[in-house]
Amino acid sequence: MIFKMKNMLFFVFCCFSSISFYGQQTLLKGSVIDADTFESIERVKVTIEGTEIIVFTNVLGEFEFNADVPLGEQVLLISKLGYLSKRFPVTVNQGNTVNITDMTLEKDASNTDDLFLITLSDDELNADTSGADNISGLLASSLDVFQRTVAFEFSASFFRARGLDSNNGAILINGIEMNKAFNGRPQWSNWGGINDVLRNQELASGWSPSSYSFGRVLGTTNINVRASQSRPGGRVTYSSSNRSYSNRIMATYGSGLLKNNWAYTVSIGRRWGDEGYQHATLYSSNSLYVALEKKLSDDHSLNFTGIYTPNRRGKSSPNTQEVYDLKDIKYNSYWGWQEGNKRNSRIKTVIEPLFMLNHYWSISKKTDLNTNVGYQFGKLSNSRLDYNGTDLIDNIPQGGGSNPSPTYYQKLPSYFERNFPDNPGLAYLALKEFQRDGQINWNAMYQANIDNSKNGGNAIYALYDDRVDDTQLTINSILNYAINDNVLLNVGINYSSLKSENFAQVEDLLGASTYLDIDPFTNSIDDAQNDLLNPNRVVRVGDKFKYHYYIMSTSLKAFAQGQFSYNTIDFFLAGSVTNTNYQREGIFKNGGFPDNSLGIGEKLSFTGFGLKGGITYKLSGKHVFNGNAGFISRAPFIQNIYSNSRENHNVVPNISEENILSFDATYLLRSSIVKAKLTGYFTQIADANQIAFYFADGVGGDNSIFVQEILQGIDKKFFGVELGVEAQVTSTIKLKGVVAMGQFTYDNNPNLFLTTEPNEASKEAGFVDGFKDFGTSNLKNYRLGNGPQNAYSFGFEYHDPDFWWFGATANFFSRTYLSINPLTRTSNFNLDFDGNPFPDYDEELAKELLRQEQFDNYIAINLIGGKSWKLGKYYLGLFASVNNLLDEVYKTGGFEQRRNANYRELRDDQALETPVFGSKYWYGRGTTYFLNLNLSF
Repeated sequence: MIFKMKNMLFFVFCCFSSISFYGQQTLLKGSVIDADTFESIERVKVTIEGTEIIVFTNVLGEFEFNADVPLGEQVLLISKLGYLSKRFPVTVNQGNTVNITDMTLEKDASNTDDLFLITLSDDELNADTSGADNISGLLASSLDVFQRTVAFEFSASFFRARGLDSNNGAILINGIEMNKAFNGRPQWSNWGGINDVLRNQELASGWSPSSYSFGRVLGTTNINVRASQSRPGGRVTYSSSNRSYSNRIMATYGSGLLKNNWAYTVSIGRRWGDEGYQHATLYSSNSLYVALEKKLSDDHSLNFTGIYTPNRRGKSSPNTQEVYDLKDIKYNSYWGWQEGNKRNSRIKTVIEPLFMLNHYWSISKKTDLNTNVGYQFGKLSNSRLDYNGTDLIDNIPQGGGSNPSPTYYQKLPSYFERNFPDNPGLAYLALKEFQRDGQINWNAMYQANIDNSKNGGNAIYALYDDRVDDTQLTINSILNYAINDNVLLNVGINYSSLKSENFAQVEDLLGASTYLDIDPFTNSIDDAQNDLLNPNRVVRVGDKFKYHYYIMSTSLKAFAQGQFSYNTIDFFLAGSVTNTNYQREGIFKNGGFPDNSLGIGEKLSFTGFGLKGGITYKLSGKHVFNGNAGFISRAPFIQNIYSNSRENHNVVPNISEENILSFDATYLLRSSIVKAKLTGYFTQIADANQIAFYFADGVGGDNSIFVQEILQGIDKKFFGVELGVEAQVTSTIKLKGVVAMGQFTYDNNPNLFLTTEPNEASKEAGFVDGFKDFGTSNLKNYRLGNGPQNAYSFGFEYHDPDFWWFGATANFFSRTYLSINPLTRTSNFNLDFDGNPFPDYDEELAKELLRQEQFDNYIAINLIGGKSWKLGKYYLGLFASVNNLLDEVYKTGGFEQRRNANYRELRDDQALETPVFGSKYWYGRGTTYFLNLNLSF
């Protein structure tokens, strides 16, 4: 009895102790509102200075510290992008609650981060050359000075973060992945011109955990375009530039969450210009964005988003050094005069509307489920000139025209210097003619077509589009479950289905009315047929011709991730599995491949796995250490699956999943004056492959044939260090410095195959049924031609209390390399047509011929500045930037032409003062400007 009573008394004591303890719990809480609108601000970062304790405000603008709250006099630091940070002193006593409600934050009218975003995504990200794939995961500025610098200072030099292109970073909108199945890259222009609604972004760099996706080695960026979470109010913007477009106007309005639980956001815009920095690079783009959200209850919300951004722009050409020397870096060979106007023959058009429906379900305080459906369709087209139009005479195709490109090698002075050395006058005449004009002669093509039509013939010249019409459906669900205060579980499943129609379409017959749809470069009339089901077909404007096929792709992905957070240590572990299927369906029966082009091809299936993890050790509020590692095997992208999908079903030999292994380690320093981040990284890509198309001279002797080059089993290695430092030396002056040093190389000697049509020319060159194995290509330790491998930046910013600011940055770039020709690094390089080595082969000269070109180092000076005014409840902002102030001329990339395939061809060409088939280059822009004026309300 006494024992039972003691137990009861003990139980009661414990209960009262617990109640007493609860009542004496130390709490620090409060709320944050906008100083002008008095509305709650979500996702405000609240930090207790001198500690690593951080919380964020909820949708009501509220926050609470309820564990490990330090006692005594403390300082709260509240901050959010777009607002001026504030410090609030508080006194915390044991067992008391400190409640600071309605702390105010004022908008930072001098904030330039969103203005940088405008510059970046409208300009560099709209390019489609390989050099523009350098900004994966860096759509907006972050608080990380290194990533800001890479995005806004290094982008014009086509610097790639860690040497990797954009297919190694995942871009999502409302949890739906935007990377294309064709090449793994996002189609940036699909959401160009709607910058104001793309600000809510969650960036997980590298292998860092993301709640939306397993991610990729460069990281994951999710763009949140929920109507209820868009910034309430409106903005009208006008911009002027000489980069991609001349003018831009945008208008955006967001309602915020209304009393009837509806929210909407609308954005419209237009960008246009007759030409950008390069000649005749026209730009015409419209944009429309609509988001509508209904909060069905406290637990359910439904959001619809529609994005329609049709755009059309003129491309610019890479050129040899001979061409640049005769013209300048603004020269573009793709255009010519027609009726007093510049007409570009290479126009890229993208019209791919995107619709999304998102359901947000808060199952409980600890669990939420996000289910998304995305549907995208439309077209992507690239125009080009055809000059092989023919007529049938005695059932034999005859005709064809000369190459209309003004930089065709037979029109340049170097051609005459090589082939007519005893008649220098010919080279001189070619030089003067190119300097005088040097553009496409549209009138000559029209006249040739008209004359041939009068004689009953077809078009000799035609303008056509290479079209890709994609239809894609994506469905996914993402579950987030907070097991407790320390453990968060993320689980996701994603299904996508793509049907991609590929064909050529007649755009303009240039004065003629018909075109004969055959390939004149064949042995027989049957082989010449692009479609044996419609032999000798005559096509007109709007008809499909040359090739027509579908690629079907399905993908099923699943991932699971656990995130663990404690006072001094955070860590995570994630895994993924992906099944990807491809299949080709030919609509045309190609004459060169009559048994392997029509109908359904082989179904290809790939299974990929991923595993990643990381740990963060918080030594103190100032010193943090982080390490991440991951491995992923992924299916090859569509562009690297088929050797020549336009003509046949043939698949790359020994095709397999690509494997990526990567890890990094980071040290972070955060003090009241200095913020620094130092990272070392290593990435290895194995079992990759790539396909190229070109004419080659000297393949198996003296033959010149059109080939598809398959480079199989490529290994690449990337390693380096990254350092970013910024110091707030005074209340108005900030210094910043960045270092990016890397080494990006081929890490093995992959196999090289060539394929072509099985005809007499290919048989003479040693091809068997259109296929030839050239063995290994000796690429190991050659540098990758992917932009500067080293980059350095130093600058300052001055922010005046009267809301004007100015900044300058000096950026230094080095170790930029030319992309090399793999075929010249095979045994074909030193073998004669009989398979024996060239008797005049000079090994020392060969080494010099195969030495990789390294570009000159250069410095680019960039300036920014602006002023802002508060006009009642309105904000007026003026921003200006000047890039490459000193008009530095520099090469950003280029490639060795594939034409010279063996030692003799390359030796004889390089012996000339100006090689006929010299390397082609891209040059950076000279001095450019961007001017932006916006009104916010």
